[in-house]
Amino acid sequence: MTKADIVERLAKRNGFTKAESMDLVETVLDIMKTTLTNGEILKVSGFGSFIVKEKDDRRGRNPQTGEEITINARRVLAFKPSMVLKNAMNGIPTT
Repeated sequence: MTKADIVERLAKRNGFTKAESMDLVETVLDIMKTTLTNGEILKVSGFGSFIVKEKDDRRGRNPQTGEEITINARRVLAFKPSMVLKNAMNGIPTT
């Protein structure tokens, strides 16, 4: 599914124009991006949590030459689905 597909479904379900739907989707994604860029946890009830994790420098190896290299520290995005989403994916009814 692409962003355009989300916009299309949002427009059909809620009676918005495609332009209004695109603006809404872009606004939500921008808020999410800003929140995560600031290192905050983003929790969406019934869906899951997005967490920014800090990875330290570590030693690695170039697979072609075998030479040891240092892999620089970086931030990575992790997603943990909620139990509601996990159950829905596995066909388990919510009670």
